[in-house]
Amino acid sequence: MKYNIRAALWLSVIIFIIFLLQKLIPAFTDLFILDSRLVIPRIWTLLTAIFLHSGMVHLLYNLFALALFGSILEHIIGSRKFLILFFVSGLAASFASLPFYTMVLGASGAIFGILGMLGILRPKLVVWLYSIPMPMIIALFVWAIGDILGIYAPSGTANIAHLGGLGVGLIAGIYYRKQFREKRNKREGVHIDEGKVKEWENTF
Repeated sequence: MKYNIRAALWLSVIIFIIFLLQKLIPAFTDLFILDSRLVIPRIWTLLTAIFLHSGMVHLLYNLFALALFGSILEHIIGSRKFLILFFVSGLAASFASLPFYTMVLGASGAIFGILGMLGILRPKLVVWLYSIPMPMIIALFVWAIGDILGIYAPSGTANIAHLGGLGVGLIAGIYYRKQFREKRNKREGVHIDEGKVKEWENTF
């Protein structure tokens, strides 16, 4: 089975273009940001707020994570499931934030959904966190603890939104773990994707 890595990169491009529109048209952010006081008449903001960002640093962090981890996950599960996860995680983050924050914007909740699913499907994937290499599953634990602590020490970050997206990703990862599990070649000691088993058998 072959997967094309497209959605994660296209989403990154779209988010960057929208950020430019935010800078060029000041009213653009006000129209599409999620405001918990106005969410009923402006229901679309539950979705559109995912594509907005507060500044360049916020944008770059999210684009880096989306392009890198999103592409890895999309390669494993395919573009359709990846897009569903992205939007469901983002919406879950938006709903989770409503009782706690007045205004919310950013793709972080959707990205935490990606991280959560990837951590379940590829727990041993090594990532660098705070300049320290660690397995993905450990990094997830560190990120989650950071957001939990952030709830009690507010810093302007919508930590509860992150946890909402992460929860969706963890559930999705557990649900699809058998379908997309990583198999191990006992003789070679090499990790291979289940979808590539037949291709490798033909090669040898």
